[in-house]
Amino acid sequence: MALWRTGGFAEDSWTRLADDTPAPAEGAVVVSLRRWLAEREALSQRKAPVGVSVEAGADAQAHLSDLADRPLVALAFAKFADGRAFSYARLLRDRHGFKGELRAAGDVLIDEIPLMLRCGFDAFDVTDAPTLAALEAGRLPGPALHYQPASVAGERPAGSRPWLRADISQRKL
Repeated sequence: MALWRTGGFAEDSWTRLADDTPAPAEGAVVVSLRRWLAEREALSQRKAPVGVSVEAGADAQAHLSDLADRPLVALAFAKFADGRAFSYARLLRDRHGFKGELRAAGDVLIDEIPLMLRCGFDAFDVTDAPTLAALEAGRLPGPALHYQPASVAGERPAGSRPWLRADISQRKL
């Protein structure tokens, strides 16, 4: 998988652990929400950072407030038509005040990245070949104006309509 941020491709310093894999003594790790809930005390005692991966599901929304202090939350996009991670991202940023890295993982497609940026995502685990090619070429699609505010700073009103917003993702890749 390739990790992409708005500045370009980056090295991933996080190690994803399976639920049955022991946590190493050092190094940043990402564990599943299920494992985080079961082993919260032990994982919280680690000196190295612990991130949480959230699969889309009925129980995930109830635990988003528990993740607001994590340094990384990875939200899974299981398939193209599943938009729950968009809602989870907005809830984490807007309602729970999450300030860490918000990572989109799974079925991340190029035409969804501008909306993901507006929802608060700032890192993307990309596996889709056409998406990788477009990002490598510096092509990020999206409209220049929006009618709803974003969950990220830097947005500005556009024109005389107070609800109209200029696109914050119109920046150099």
